Amino acid sequence: MRVDLFDFDLPPERIALEPARPRDSARLLHVKLSGVDDRIIRDLPSLLRPGDLLVANDTKVIPAQLFGERPGRNGGEPVSIEATLHKDLGGDRWRAFVRPAKRIRMSDVIRFGEALSAEVVARDGAEAELQFDTHGENFFAALDKAGVMPLPPYIARKRPAGEEDKASYQTMFAEEEGSVAAPTAGLHFTPDLVAALKENGVNQMTITLHVGAGTFLPVTAEDTADHKMHSEWGEITEEQAEAINKTRAEGGRIIAVGTTSLRLLESAATEAGTVNPFAAETDIFITPGYRFKAVDMLMTNFHLPRSTLFMLVCAFAGTDAMKAAYAHAIENTYRFYSYGDACLLERAS
Repeated sequence: MRVDLFDFDLPPERIALEPARPRDSARLLHVKLSGVDDRIIRDLPSLLRPGDLLVANDTKVIPAQLFGERPGRNGGEPVSIEATLHKDLGGDRWRAFVRPAKRIRMSDVIRFGEALSAEVVARDGAEAELQFDTHGENFFAALDKAGVMPLPPYIARKRPAGEEDKASYQTMFAEEEGSVAAPTAGLHFTPDLVAALKENGVNQMTITLHVGAGTFLPVTAEDTADHKMHSEWGEITEEQAEAINKTRAEGGRIIAVGTTSLRLLESAATEAGTVNPFAAETDIFITPGYRFKAVDMLMTNFHLPRSTLFMLVCAFAGTDAMKAAYAHAIENTYRFYSYGDACLLERAS
């Protein structure tokens, strides 16, 4: 399938650089089989039914962007190094995008402030494997002191990450540390909204998918068949799988909060629609023609042209319907991407 089928004109001013405040005041475009309705996030309880199950992602974004120094060689000056962690390799090792990558070698030690340092144990182009001097809870405590939130590139090019982003770029569900990007549909939720959903009989649960930096990588191939999807680690427990299957058996709908939750649910589902326990990497790449097995509705933010995420929503709600919905959103000044507004999609088939 040609990638240019998923292109559209997005004015730069439609990309949000700051979140809506309060979170549940953001706009919500309800994309139905019959057309679209303009709503706000606080309307969500009225758009769902008692017995439905809302499934969010409880991954926690780590302050994965680090600024440090490599000591000078042969009496030379130290070199400033920027590293963005993107994959936990276990223990005290992480893969990272490094700049300037040409200025580091194997066995170099990079110090990131007073609390954290790492040895370069492998290098491949713009990436490096870093072995840190601490791990576990001590590592994340040191990272919290030394690192900053890894804002999406299109925001980072416009402004640096600030102290407010540590809260703004984190969902209220965040518990399991390991993501380098937020599951952004979850950013719209507040305790008041969660309480209103519960009062209306909508059940809620969280599963875990650690979002990698690959979510920001552009699709450079001309055909979707030639695109290599990044992998991310996710987990659905046996108890969670049972609750999801019970909801379906009793006639409730499964509403995924975000493409990350959807990708994990679909990765764990059988052809018959049963969701099994899951604890593994997934590189599922969903494009039009995919038959959805587990998810009935999707709440998600607005995505960028030619992105794998726009391809996914086109697969879910129909390419023509999503192009029309996005044209409506652009014309009516909806805010796009991570800090932007959201849409609630009904499945096309």
